[in-house]
Amino acid sequence: MNTLSEYGFTDRIRDLFSFTFPSAVPTPGHPALEPARAIRADRGRVLLITANGPLHVDTDGTVVTGDWVALARISDDDAAPPAVVGLLPRYSTLQRKKAHDPLSEAQVLAANVDLVGVVVPIDRPLSANRLERTLVAAWDSGAVPLVILTKADLSSRFDEVVGQTVERARGVEVFTTSAEAGDGLDALHSRIGVGSTLALIGPSGAGKSTLINALVGCHAQDTGEVRAGDGKGRHTTTVRELIPLGAGSVLMDTPGVRGFALWDAEDGLEAVFGDIEELFGHCRFTDCAHGSEPGCAVQNALGTGELEERRWLSYQKMQRELAGLHRRQSVAEQRRHGRSFHRMAKEAALAKDFRNRFREG
Repeated sequence: MNTLSEYGFTDRIRDLFSFTFPSAVPTPGHPALEPARAIRADRGRVLLITANGPLHVDTDGTVVTGDWVALARISDDDAAPPAVVGLLPRYSTLQRKKAHDPLSEAQVLAANVDLVGVVVPIDRPLSANRLERTLVAAWDSGAVPLVILTKADLSSRFDEVVGQTVERARGVEVFTTSAEAGDGLDALHSRIGVGSTLALIGPSGAGKSTLINALVGCHAQDTGEVRAGDGKGRHTTTVRELIPLGAGSVLMDTPGVRGFALWDAEDGLEAVFGDIEELFGHCRFTDCAHGSEPGCAVQNALGTGELEERRWLSYQKMQRELAGLHRRQSVAEQRRHGRSFHRMAKEAALAKDFRNRFREG
């Protein structure tokens, strides 16, 4: 039976748990709190791992895969299962904007991960824009991003794709792997480290589940075929799930994502495009729009080839996306305050009318 320590319960997590929940030590009238980790979440039902093994509980949907929670027995019935009564503050949160969501809400993909592995299959053309966008979200999560190239044995353009990826990753560690041949697995395994959690994100058919099976050394995840025409695969992973790797190291497989709409990712944008934002300080005018203004450092870098036009356009697109997100958030907040004000005014008017009627009566 897998134990809590195999899912990353280290001394650091134990200390955080004790600090956050002082009542973890039972006192008269207060039940003992028990640590647990969400290893799978699906539609409000969560599978937890505890010191005594797995446990299914119902939640309100706020607990996501990777969360550390506090359990307690809140019923006098000894046969009743414990309930989630607290959530350890997340030290990292990988999230994106919900797709097709006009209200601009966040979708949390993973919590409390130490590393985010951006999986890039070598058997198809590299999408530089997609790689940059995913790295922005990975950096912004609070975890450390890695780029993991898969299917190295299937590419006739191995050196070219690896070179392009290293250039686009701009300082992020790049691991080249082949699950079939076993290449690069030891290096990646060592990088994860004891007690760390690595979340894998990437498109369907990128080889995430196959890579996990190779790292674990057994059939832990189902895998599927990839279409020869466009290199796309079907979703063999349907929910995010934690898988123990040994020595407290943990893997998280995630469903393939077609798009990655950013959510409040300014810090990640700066991490990936810091060279571009540094250019802004060298423009002649402090309010430079980086278009046709004289003395624009960005336009000068584009002209000399120091800055790739594709990369500049990619940065602008993500910057506009975040600006639009903040505008919608601001409008929604103003509407909420407006509704609250009108409700309070209506309640005040009703109260005043009631007092007048009371006095008259």
